[in-house]
Amino acid sequence: MRYGAKILFENVSTVFTSGRRYGLTGPNGAGKSTFLNILTGDLDPQKGNVVRPKKCGILRQDQFAFDAYRVVDTVIMGNRPLWAALEERDRLYEKPDLTDEDGMRLGELEGVVAEEDGYTAESDAAILLQGLGIPDAVHERKMGEIQGGEKMRVLLAQALFGNPQALLLDEPTNHLDLDSIHWLEEFLRNYNGTLIVISHDRHFLNNVSTHTADIDYQTIITYTGGYDDMVMAKTQVRTRIESENEQREKKIAQLNEFIARFSAGTRSSQVTSRRKEVERLQTTDLARSNIQRPFIKFDMKRPSGKHILEFKNVSKGYGDTQVIKNFTASVVRGEKIGLMGRNGAGKTTLINALLTAANVVPENPVSKDAIDSGTVTWGHENQVGFFAQDHQQAINKGMTIFDWLQQYDLQASREELRGLLGQMLFRGEEGMKMTEVLSGGEAARILFCQLMLLKPNVLVFDEPTNHLDLESINALNIALQRYEGTVFLVTHDEDLIDEVATRIWRFEDGVIEDYRGTYAEMQQQAVSG
Repeated sequence: MRYGAKILFENVSTVFTSGRRYGLTGPNGAGKSTFLNILTGDLDPQKGNVVRPKKCGILRQDQFAFDAYRVVDTVIMGNRPLWAALEERDRLYEKPDLTDEDGMRLGELEGVVAEEDGYTAESDAAILLQGLGIPDAVHERKMGEIQGGEKMRVLLAQALFGNPQALLLDEPTNHLDLDSIHWLEEFLRNYNGTLIVISHDRHFLNNVSTHTADIDYQTIITYTGGYDDMVMAKTQVRTRIESENEQREKKIAQLNEFIARFSAGTRSSQVTSRRKEVERLQTTDLARSNIQRPFIKFDMKRPSGKHILEFKNVSKGYGDTQVIKNFTASVVRGEKIGLMGRNGAGKTTLINALLTAANVVPENPVSKDAIDSGTVTWGHENQVGFFAQDHQQAINKGMTIFDWLQQYDLQASREELRGLLGQMLFRGEEGMKMTEVLSGGEAARILFCQLMLLKPNVLVFDEPTNHLDLESINALNIALQRYEGTVFLVTHDEDLIDEVATRIWRFEDGVIEDYRGTYAEMQQQAVSG
């Protein structure tokens, strides 16, 4: 498969074996979603063919595509021929007068419905939903009315509807809290068919995968084990391939030098043989690794005061639900606080409260009433940098990346801005790309550029990893560990919170447990306690 001059993969022959669980990895733009679309049949390869089982369960990345449908109908849509037959049958029955042709067509459709177990479809879907922890009361509700964790389980039920032999999942952990991710890990470890999953969550891949299929060097190489096992094995493979490429390029350079020196002289036969040798060596372009590693480094213009922030008896509710009850805490310079809890537990609400007190996001829709009671007080000399969960909203449209970045520091030189963009993989003319065409990963990377340019002494991140590839997540992890300022971090990436946070605020039923220690220490205490 190629797009224009860019080859994603060429002459790939690979087998995904029943009973194995494959993590599909590769940097953004390597072709993971494209390859999954070829496997599902949504996209045809430009060359070659795919043999797939009759029934494949597919979990798509767009978790909002079914918001207008009932939960139970969303599950039944997992059987495409059945759903198409049911929809057409219902349309025909709605007609006031049926023609003979309509009657014949109805007969055909009833045959499809019977063949696909359509008469028990609703009860089959209900059993599946119950098994995935979705209560009966939710089955008749619209998808748009339910939480992200529940929505993922419904879409997983859709993928499993009809007992598929293979399960293909594209970013299943996006928009999930840690409890839901742990549930999904356990569920997938017990699945008996062939699993192929794309994820940018290293911890999840290590826990789920028995094998890793890595898209790189315009091909797919399968390694035994999870993501970390693959990285170790791949380092050895990459060293060998890049060494071979280097030798080949050196040989071509030597041959071309000989040809240039003697092409007009008496050694014409030797020149001809060397030209043939160059052609042989150049018959295929040298496959290069797609992996690009951004370099993130957060500095501070000046340090803050010692006492950063104080919450006193902070409460906030929405209707009858109290998400924060009488929270009191103080934060000192250099602490890195991980905010954890289920979706809807109040993490973003607390972030909004501290940002509103700092006048960072006055346009935020909940800013006026960020809290119902209590006080949020900032200390002296704080400059707050914010990375929003819906970060593409924070980027003005109709500008180049370069101009968008420059507006945050008009004194910054062209070289400094180009250097920052280069660190985040926007090289050469890519800085002139318009902001409205940025992918989710590109939008995240220019927000990192903005934070590196502003050099704040307090960093607030609300789900920064949702659109990042594993290389970018690793770079962010290292940058936050090395940062000397104060960090507030909302994330469902277990490795990131485990390796960065020095203090945990855990949200549950309106109460925020303030644990002074790392995530691993908190877990250890929970087990021993």
